[in-house]
Amino acid sequence: MEKRQASMLPSGSKIPVWDSTQSRVLDAADTLIQQRGIHGVTIAELARSSALSRPTIYRSWSDADDVVRAALLRRVVFVLEAFPDPATTRTALVDDVLRFSTLFRADPVYACLLERQPEAFTRYMLQRVGSSQRLIQGWLTRAIAVAQRDGSVREGEPQQIAVMLLLIAQSAVLSHDTVAELIDEEAWERELRIALEGYLQS
Repeated sequence: MEKRQASMLPSGSKIPVWDSTQSRVLDAADTLIQQRGIHGVTIAELARSSALSRPTIYRSWSDADDVVRAALLRRVVFVLEAFPDPATTRTALVDDVLRFSTLFRADPVYACLLERQPEAFTRYMLQRVGSSQRLIQGWLTRAIAVAQRDGSVREGEPQQIAVMLLLIAQSAVLSHDTVAELIDEEAWERELRIALEGYLQS
């Protein structure tokens, strides 16, 4: 079983593409994460849930952890597909980041991790820069570069600005449920918007 070549998001980002057999495995991983958490994802369970053999799974992934990372990356791809065109101004960029945060928190797999296994979310998304973060960072970098030409985003290396923007948004998303009793949804979004606007402002 061979992986197909990477395709392109409408924004021009290169993204991995999974064939139908690989997608069956990743669908099974999504279900297992929601039902049992990260630790419930094993090669044996993936094989049973996807009705595929273990050797078939091992042709694409080295272990269950590798499958989990691919499954989480695919969820990010699904969210980014909601943004076919890059933002061209600071306001539009902030709008996109806020919308991404909303869609990300609403994603059934990530919502499950954030609610039930925040430590697993931290492990897979925050302890090291992985494929999911790099994909998001690339999306932000391109939008920042375009908005800089508009003059509404301050000067600076787009990639470096994107890294800090990603950190700010990640921190807010990870802490959302923790502070839910202190700040309502409307106020959370308003204050995050102010923080993002202030960081990007010329």
